[in-house]
Order: sequence, then structure tokens, then C-alpha cells
Amino acid sequence: MATTIHRPVTDVAAAKVERTPVDYVWALARIAIGWVFLWAFLDKTFGWGFATPANKAWLAGGSPTTGFLKGTGENALGGLFAGLAGQAWVDWLFMAGLLGIGAALVLGVGTRVAAVTGTLLLAMMWAAELPLATNPFLDEHIIYAIVLIGLALTGAGTTLGLGNLPIVRRNAWLR
Repeated sequence: MATTIHRPVTDVAAAKVERTPVDYVWALARIAIGWVFLWAFLDKTFGWGFATPANKAWLAGGSPTTGFLKGTGENALGGLFAGLAGQAWVDWLFMAGLLGIGAALVLGVGTRVAAVTGTLLLAMMWAAELPLATNPFLDEHIIYAIVLIGLALTGAGTTLGLGNLPIVRRNAWLR
């Protein structure tokens, strides 16, 4: 039995593509990880009480980076990351990253940019936690980063997303 290798659509003229089950699995992974980023943005902004209580919400004057980064002080790179906690420019970059990465992945537009920036953000969060408490190397930050790279390489924005819009197909940076 012959196997078919899935290849992302890179030809602008190739608008019609036959979808396979693996395309839908990657699309669902894209949307799910996008929601993880988008939810973190929403909860930190509004303080809906899941990870962020209302009195520590960004809109209530709280810092979205303080809780995580202040807790890294005893870690290997804690001095670097704890020093960034609560700085306005760090809060704004972090929140813009969460929103941008999450929206891009959920919508299926800009998945390559979201994969690169998301991998960078996750790598920094992983580094801030070193040494890891439950595993010497691997945690969810690395797993998410690997999946983000897979999303970019498979063109996952074209299935169940807006990646097939003509403007996206014409502009590689929007894929």
C-alpha cells in the first residue's frame, strides 16, 4: 500500500486542496494551542478568576508578568527574569504576544509568525523555570513549541482557518 506524504500548499494558484484527516488534526491542534494563548491574554486582562483573580487583572492595575517572573528568583536564570517582573514594557510585550499569537493561531492567519514568536515566548518561559521541578529537560513549554513548529511546517492555517484567503496566499508572511 502506498503512503501519501502531506505537503503544505505553497503555490498561490493552488486554491483547491483535498483535505486529509491529518489536516484536520493539525487544524484542531492550531486552534487549541491558539486558545491557550488567547485565554491567558483574556484571563490576565479581565481577571476572570481562573489563573488571575479580579483584583490582579491588568485592567485593575495588576501586572500580568509579576506573578510568574517574581516566582523565578531562586531558579538558575531567576535574577534575569525576576528583574523584568512588573515592568510596563515587559507587561505590554507579553500581553501583545499572547493576543497576537493566540488570535493568529485561532484564525489561521500568520501561523508562521505565530509559530516563531510563540516558540520564542515559550522558550523564555521554559528558561525562567530552570531547573524544572518534575523533569530534567522536558515540560509543556517545549511540547507546545514543537507543535507550533509543526503547525508552521504543515501550513495548518489553510484547514478550518483563513489561510486560504487570496491576500494570505499572495503574501508568504501572512501564512
